[in-house]
Amino acid sequence: MPDLVPFKEITHLFDDFEHTAWRLETQRGYATDRVSPNWSRWKAGEHLGFDPESPWHASVRAKAEEGRRFARVRLVDDPPSEGQRFLLASGLGNVEAGEDIRNLYRAHAVRIGLPNFDFWLFDSRVLAKFVIDEDGVTVGVEVIEDPSSVLAACQARDAAWHYAVPTREFQAQVPSDL
Repeated sequence: MPDLVPFKEITHLFDDFEHTAWRLETQRGYATDRVSPNWSRWKAGEHLGFDPESPWHASVRAKAEEGRRFARVRLVDDPPSEGQRFLLASGLGNVEAGEDIRNLYRAHAVRIGLPNFDFWLFDSRVLAKFVIDEDGVTVGVEVIEDPSSVLAACQARDAAWHYAVPTREFQAQVPSDL
């Protein structure tokens, strides 16, 4: 197994990037979502929009105002899992904060050869590859700066971005209880 670091050891990358922080999300659900206060709010039918008190939303908005960009593509099953429905609903707050989130059906992602692991890509130079267990718990993160690995992540990003659909448009296509 590669050298893994706890997620908290890479959080500085979210402040240090110069241009773009981009993520591929491949999981059907995340443990951190299921224990967040937003999960129970969503289950109760509340709208999860932009929250200026949210550290993530505040950070995204501040960086967007500086000209830096957060973006991600989320893989979604057909039909979406409960965790994916939560992400579709809660992602609207991230979009309102300034993040560009797009969605792609998993079957299409498989056809175009996207990787089956989550990662963040910072400025097309640093790859943070997540190791996530079967319960959706992040075991650790592998930080990679090897040019060939970073290039493969850039190619995956470009392919995913080409086919992915913006969140609001995707939601209109997905029959669900959003």
